[in-house]
Amino acid sequence: MDEHEFESYMKAGEIACRALKYGTSIVREGARVLEIAQSIESMIRSLGGDLAFPVNISINEVAAHYTPVPGDELRVPPGAVVKIDVGVHVDGYIADTAATVSLDPSRASLLDACREALERGLQAVSPGTKFNEFGRVVETVLKSRGFKPVYNLSGHSLDRYTIHAGDVIPNYRDIRCFSRFRDGRAYALEPFATPGSGLVEDGPYITIYAIRYSPKKVRSLSEDAKRFLEEVYSTRKSLPFATRWYVDSYGPKLESILKELRKSKLLIEYPVLIERSRSVVAQFEHTIVLYKGRVYVTTAQC
Repeated sequence: MDEHEFESYMKAGEIACRALKYGTSIVREGARVLEIAQSIESMIRSLGGDLAFPVNISINEVAAHYTPVPGDELRVPPGAVVKIDVGVHVDGYIADTAATVSLDPSRASLLDACREALERGLQAVSPGTKFNEFGRVVETVLKSRGFKPVYNLSGHSLDRYTIHAGDVIPNYRDIRCFSRFRDGRAYALEPFATPGSGLVEDGPYITIYAIRYSPKKVRSLSEDAKRFLEEVYSTRKSLPFATRWYVDSYGPKLESILKELRKSKLLIEYPVLIERSRSVVAQFEHTIVLYKGRVYVTTAQC
């Protein structure tokens, strides 16, 4: 990792931190999730960042991967547990951070446990630390508070224009995981906590997509699908996107374009993830960069 990469990661982290802090401050009963997401995304752009992925606003038993769709009328319900997950990139170098807001005071212990699990886990990380040591700390904290980690959701390494860059950091002591944190790398660490089953499953709908680029397959696409794919890929590479970003440009054609890309296996789809027992889920997340022997929490700069 050179100085430009490090500074870009740090800048992205600062922007993400500020955007997340703003986003959590505007969550209230009855607020439209579309307006919350658009406000956060506008702030990211105004601060000089680009969107690494659409703002996720996942409520109650929805653990991850919900972003508002065009014209979304969903509102924050009474007593909701609302997770906001923000991704920012600067020149492709990514910050990924999340926090949970509860409108139900009885859920405070769940949020406190999840937040503490992340903080304690971060304290355990240094170059050479095993991933499963981070997971052991997270699991120990959560179980001591009467909760479970979500076992099939994990942290991940980051790379330029790549959110999931190969390494998987479990939120429990996974004895099959032998990898270690390495100097010169970036990681997103994100405990999810629940009083439920501790597992998520795919929900029935998809709101987030990404491009799987293949030059050979592009040639067989319709002109509309080619134009859309080239527009997305030229600006985002394989970073995820939301359809609401493109509906003004493509209108009713957008659905048929996605269908064509799906059929050609050029579309990656991220189903909404739901806690299996339909119990509420909390999430807290930071991005770290290991640089010259030190650990920098890039998303804790505000």
